[in-house]
Parts: sequence; C-alpha cells; structure tokens
Amino acid sequence: MSTISLRQLLAELHAERERTWEPAQLQLNINQRLDLVEAAKTARWVKAGDPAPAFELEEVDGERLTLEGLTAKGPAVLILFRFAGCPACNIALPYYSRALAPHLAALGVPLVAASPQIPERLVEIKRRHDLKFQVATDRDNVLGRKLGVLYTANAATQAAAQAKGTFIGDTIGTGTWEIPQATALVIGTDRRIKFADVSPDWLVRTEAGPILEAVREALAVPAE
Repeated sequence: MSTISLRQLLAELHAERERTWEPAQLQLNINQRLDLVEAAKTARWVKAGDPAPAFELEEVDGERLTLEGLTAKGPAVLILFRFAGCPACNIALPYYSRALAPHLAALGVPLVAASPQIPERLVEIKRRHDLKFQVATDRDNVLGRKLGVLYTANAATQAAAQAKGTFIGDTIGTGTWEIPQATALVIGTDRRIKFADVSPDWLVRTEAGPILEAVREALAVPAE
C-alpha cells in the first residue's frame, strides 16, 4: 500500500495552486467545489446494497466491458473520474495504479476507471501514466446518470470558461457540461453494490484501503 495517502497528494495539489494561481482563479475553483458539496443530492447516489445497473463501457484499447463480464468470476472495482486532462485525476489514477491495482490483480479482481470522455481523447491518461488497469469511456454519461452521480458546473464556472473560449463538453467530446463526481464502487458477483463512495468535491477521493477492504469482504478473504 502506498505510504503517501491520496488525501495528502491532493492536498499538495491544492497547496501548489494557492502558491501559483491568481486569487480570483483559485476562489472560483474553491467556490465551485463548495457549491457542489452544498448542492449534493445524496439521495440520488448509488449506495451499498443497491442492484448494479447494467452497463457497457468502451475500453480505450477497444474492448467492450459489461457488468456481466466484469463480475463473472468475482467482484469488480469501478472508479468514475472526470476526464484525461483533469489535474486531480492525474494524481488519483496513478495512485490507484500503485496502491490498489497490484492488490486487486493478486486477488483476480478487475479494476476499471471510467470517464465520459471519448476514447480517442481518454486514452492519453492511460498511456501517460502506464496505468495497470482498464480505462474506459462511459459514452454520453449513461452509467453515471444511472448511478445518480453527475453534476453540472455552476454559472460562475461556466461564464469563466466561456470568457476564455473553452467548453468542457468540447474537451470531453460529450457536448454538455455534465461530468461524473468522483465515485468508487465494488460490485459483487450477485451484481449488487458492496461498497459505494461518492465525493462531490473532486479534491476528496476514496483511498485504496477501504476499497480493498470491501473487496476482501466480498471475497471472504481475511485482511492482511
């Protein structure tokens, strides 16, 4: 398990922004994350015990990933993230590759990270970090919507992006402002959710430990 927590790594990202970003830019980012926490509709979020919705994801290297296929021989772990250029995602996914993927591989449990970004743009993050798990497109946010974890940027964030001539829907290839909140799921062979953690603040994400613990419980494997 990594000696540096994901929380610490993301805190370092925010600290770097405090040192280098313009105050207005930093405050816009902080306010957006606070708005998402305050507006979170937790009742809509997927929860442990819920049936997992059927899905089909497009792995960036061409494979089609389905609920049935991923859980055919045991539990599966699914991470939802924003997009390949997201700075926090470029910290979280390599962390999972180091701190989670090897342990899951030893247990024969698949790990999939999914974003709505189209495959030809999403593949970049897998290649850049040589990720040791599958990275896939949730095209048109179909799964994210079923899980109840999508959000839309607030008016201030949208206005700032438009002023710079940018639009997240163009970057991702979806044509909309919808993005999934950081989500970690463990799905059992019975196709029910065994563990679910959703964070509306993208600088707060699930550590490897609780995910691995839930997997071991699903497999009835004693903790190390």
